[in-house]
Amino acid sequence: MNEAGTSMLRTRGLGLEIPGRVLLESLDWQIQRGETWALLGRNGSGKSTLLHTLAGVRPLQSGTIELPDQGLFHPAESLSRRTIARQMALLQQHTSYSFDATVLQMAMAGRHPHLGAWQQESARDFAIARQALKDMDLEGLEQRNVSSLSGGEARRLAFATMLVQETPLLLLDEPSNHLDIGHQIQIMRKLRSLVETGSAEKGRCAALVAIHDLNLAARYCSHVLMLFGDGRYLAGPLDEVLSSKQLSELYNYPIEQLLWDQGRCFLPG
Repeated sequence: MNEAGTSMLRTRGLGLEIPGRVLLESLDWQIQRGETWALLGRNGSGKSTLLHTLAGVRPLQSGTIELPDQGLFHPAESLSRRTIARQMALLQQHTSYSFDATVLQMAMAGRHPHLGAWQQESARDFAIARQALKDMDLEGLEQRNVSSLSGGEARRLAFATMLVQETPLLLLDEPSNHLDIGHQIQIMRKLRSLVETGSAEKGRCAALVAIHDLNLAARYCSHVLMLFGDGRYLAGPLDEVLSSKQLSELYNYPIEQLLWDQGRCFLPG
């Protein structure tokens, strides 16, 4: 029996609260291979809190989070951290390296969930790390100390380390932070490639991306999860959810949609 199918994660009645405020009530949601979800909302609406809760970094408050293992769904808390780390990777909102390590050593940290307690990294592990660094324009910086990197280089290294982890589910908190427009597009294209085509060995991925750039969301995401910060949420395919009306309500500010030959874009009114 394969109950999970292509689903990478599902929630039932998930709730999020901070002192004096309910952020999210009863989230029933799932994400499947081949889907890229844009996670949208105002500052403080619960985007990072949700990502951290799904990843197990923040304790679950109410409801359930379920992950597939051997074809069946299981409560996330019943799975080992190693099993979870092989299934999902989290890119946190901020990247700062204040310790001594080389760029290559940091990238290799992504292989830890795949190694035994005393197992040494293989030539394949190093090849995966070097390819991820190359994909993020960090080739040639392997021996640089991470503390010497610029903000954009550090952000690309964090993304590369996530790639090295080779998980089918990717959770990203504002991945375009500190990046110039070219590298923003580079990361979103790489993400779309992983989700839509994947690899012959690993198959397609799924991604949940907290993002403030509505136009990157419109261009590279297939679905949208909006958090209104007062318990309400709205989830569904991008073409059904991403509209001027919904965005204006979400951000409490008028958002206009412009149509052009290659698609559409959103601008503040």
